[in-house]
Amino acid sequence: MKHLLWAAACLAVLAGGSAAHARVTRLEIASEQAYGSFAAGEYRRLDGRIAGDLSPEAESVPDLDKAPRDAAGRVSYGARIVLFLPRDPAAGNGALLVDVPNRGNAYANALYNAPRTVPMAAGDLSAGTGFLEDRGYAVAEVYWELGRGAELPSFTDAEGRRRFVEGVGFAIVRDAADFLAHAPADAAGTANPLAGVVNRTLGTGKSQDGRFLKTFLLHGFNRAEGRRVFDGMHVFVSGAGLLPILQSGTGPVSSADRTPNFSDPDYPGVNDGPLTIGEVVAKVEARGEVPPKMMLLNSTVDYASLRASLGRTGAQGTADLPLPGNVRMYDVAGSSHVTVVAAPACERPPGRLDWAPVARATLQRLDGWVARNEAPPATRLMPLQPATDDPTVLQAPKSFPGAVVQVPQRDADGNPLGGVRLPDLAVPLGVHGGQNAPLTTFTCSLVGTFRPFPRSPDATGGGPASLAERYPDRQDYVNKVRVAARAAEAEGFLLPEDVAVIVNAAAETPLADPKAPASPPR
Repeated sequence: MKHLLWAAACLAVLAGGSAAHARVTRLEIASEQAYGSFAAGEYRRLDGRIAGDLSPEAESVPDLDKAPRDAAGRVSYGARIVLFLPRDPAAGNGALLVDVPNRGNAYANALYNAPRTVPMAAGDLSAGTGFLEDRGYAVAEVYWELGRGAELPSFTDAEGRRRFVEGVGFAIVRDAADFLAHAPADAAGTANPLAGVVNRTLGTGKSQDGRFLKTFLLHGFNRAEGRRVFDGMHVFVSGAGLLPILQSGTGPVSSADRTPNFSDPDYPGVNDGPLTIGEVVAKVEARGEVPPKMMLLNSTVDYASLRASLGRTGAQGTADLPLPGNVRMYDVAGSSHVTVVAAPACERPPGRLDWAPVARATLQRLDGWVARNEAPPATRLMPLQPATDDPTVLQAPKSFPGAVVQVPQRDADGNPLGGVRLPDLAVPLGVHGGQNAPLTTFTCSLVGTFRPFPRSPDATGGGPASLAERYPDRQDYVNKVRVAARAAEAEGFLLPEDVAVIVNAAAETPLADPKAPASPPR
């Protein structure tokens, strides 16, 4: 019956009817290759393109009505898509994870599959540790952005300039996710490779694309054919920002390319509001929609460089506003917005706290929350303090004179208090999460710093306590790491396999070698 209803809807649209406001008309798979063998079985990688069309009258996309239409009065789009699927569809866990690429770079593997000490760069499509595949997720990379994998409709404005309808990027992700989760085939009869095996859909996005997901939700794109598109959203380091693509741009890059920074603190469209997820969810519920279950993760550096505190307090004062029941928020203490091995343009070595284990653990908890209504970890945040007039902190936008940017409070060593505390922070070898320089170089404002503690006591008696004073021997250090790791596991922020890796790394840390440089356990 489901197949018959879908076919009837497709025929009605092909005949010029209005049974569907938006749809994927074609799924074109250009190549297929083996991706590897994992705990859930063999995986394959499919590279291709999706094509779809939209009804300008039914979409809240500015300027869509100005784009050329086909004979049925609809506007077409196309986009790159990459799928990572179990070769045996029944071997999957039933979850479809839709990753929203960042400036044309897929991010799911860097977020969830990155091995310790070797952070994966955005755009890396290699399997890494294979965490997602071991757990049976079907993964879709859906490209949406102007100049970076999406073919957006365009028109010529009154001044003769070509303009691209960038808001269609939201429709692309919506239509692709809904198609993969629910359709047996496209309008041309090409089978959906996930037909019948998806029972829940999760959206994930980091930074720019965490802002994509919040804006997607705010403006009603989480509905398709009368049903919810994403049942859960995993939103990383999005600060208090949104994504300004509900406009038409002239290219070559999209309106989503830039964000407020130390060189341009009042860049428009990102921190113009709403600032808090509570405001977003209130608008969703006011429309009668059931919002997805959401987890929002912040890095320590986000507070100083991306105004993350405004995502907690909004545009007025310093008090945290209540979070909706469908939302959990976690601060990863000491972490950087971006984890890199080296940052040659910056004055100090970058931070290296590995927060991929928290991404993995919270994805599992989000999936359990969505699939079985299992209670997730409670919100865990760092206590804050105002940072007014601090030149190392990106201050509030001028459009919100009552907003106060705050940063994490720190202990006597300089490490942040509270939040999700990995063993790196609970049993520190140095100070994590400081600001790098020059802050006017955007990358340097996001990579943070790590400053190691001295190995031996300072002869003058000044400075922070040394490693020798903190940890009498390696056994003491490893035992403290083990205790901290087990505590994080019990709280839901580490998985058992990551606990083992962290403890093994601690056992290899050369505390007893005075010639070896101090480095955080990874």
